Amino acid sequence: METRKVQVTGGSTYTVSLPKGWATDNDVSAGSIVEFHSEEDLLLLSPKREQERVEGSLDITGLDTEHELTRAVMTMYVSGFDVIRLETSRITATQRRVIREATQGLVGLEVIEETSDRVVLQDLLDSSELSVHNAITRMRLVSLTMLEDAIEALITDDDELAHDVKERDDDVDRLWYMVSRVFRTVLRNPTAANEIGFPRDTVFDFQSSARQLERIGDHATKIADLALEVDELPDSAADPLRELLTEATQVPETAMDALLTDDPDEATDLANDARARIQDVESLVRDVDKEVREFDPQYAQVLGLVVDSLSRTADYGGNIAESALQKAAPRP
Repeated sequence: METRKVQVTGGSTYTVSLPKGWATDNDVSAGSIVEFHSEEDLLLLSPKREQERVEGSLDITGLDTEHELTRAVMTMYVSGFDVIRLETSRITATQRRVIREATQGLVGLEVIEETSDRVVLQDLLDSSELSVHNAITRMRLVSLTMLEDAIEALITDDDELAHDVKERDDDVDRLWYMVSRVFRTVLRNPTAANEIGFPRDTVFDFQSSARQLERIGDHATKIADLALEVDELPDSAADPLRELLTEATQVPETAMDALLTDDPDEATDLANDARARIQDVESLVRDVDKEVREFDPQYAQVLGLVVDSLSRTADYGGNIAESALQKAAPRP
């Protein structure tokens, strides 16, 4: 760390010199223009550069499986590349299909060029058009509604509803990748944080909470898969599951209220309330577990997995509450 003494010139202008090493490394010299980015008591300095899109290339030779290629596209997207070039000696029809499908699952990404040896993708949205606040609000609604519908599909043997839950998981994943991309962008580029309208630590809290909501969506999908495997559950199983669902989802619901409020005192009260509810859920989980064991082994195994998913939902809500407490804490 280097220090500099602030000088006053002209009676009213504060000036400070730049470290020569930093200036040389970043091509800053006499006449160069630099940018200042204010974040509360911090002032970040960076060289002024033309607004260029960040481009990245990836050799996809050998990425023949759908999972590998899909993951490669998503990794480049989340890493913050605006233009993604996927290259190989000859792109197969299967690779083209997988790339297009992966692109459709990512907000703002489009195929802009295709040749025999490359596919070029471009993010057509800029940071100022992406609302991380709206994204996690939407994730909250979709993931918790998925969980409720998955339990209902299981209880009533509604296969159509179960399939609908599975399809909605794509929406949650799409929003999760977008939030992750925004988070990595604001870490790399202080200008992006100003454009988005939230300080970087708040974006971190949002990203951490979005991860918990994405996991809730995954458990809803898991329950939907179970609903497709078994017939209608015994009537005696319905009420305990619905009660546990209500108690479990109250934790992330309350925690999200805490995360999204701008009142620190209200956020702290709500977050602590959410954390306190976890003990009630754990007690209810033990009671439901005992009832589950009395069912036919086939149903008992399925219900045990469902109870575990609902218990984890409460735990994920507790993690969101922790993020809300961090966001509401006084700044050092």
